[in-house]
Amino acid sequence: MIKLSELQTKEIIVIEDGRRLGHIYDLEIDPDSGKITAIIIVVRDKRSGLFGKSDELIIHWEKIITIGSDVILVKEVKEPTLYPESNFPD
Repeated sequence: MIKLSELQTKEIIVIEDGRRLGHIYDLEIDPDSGKITAIIIVVRDKRSGLFGKSDELIIHWEKIITIGSDVILVKEVKEPTLYPESNFPD
């Protein structure tokens, strides 16, 4: 078994293009089964400075290819968005 603190030290890398996404900020856990359903990464906009806007990038467990000793390889990561635009009423 691996602890959250151990997962948080591993860097998240997209396997298709080698992009580095950062480190795990939080986990999404199914309360009924107790299993991890997604990992959450905080992505900061580099152009907006220290107090810039940050987004949460949710990577579902099925997108994780492997968890290595120092990296987590993931596939098909889209733009950071916590809530799709279509979910908000006009």
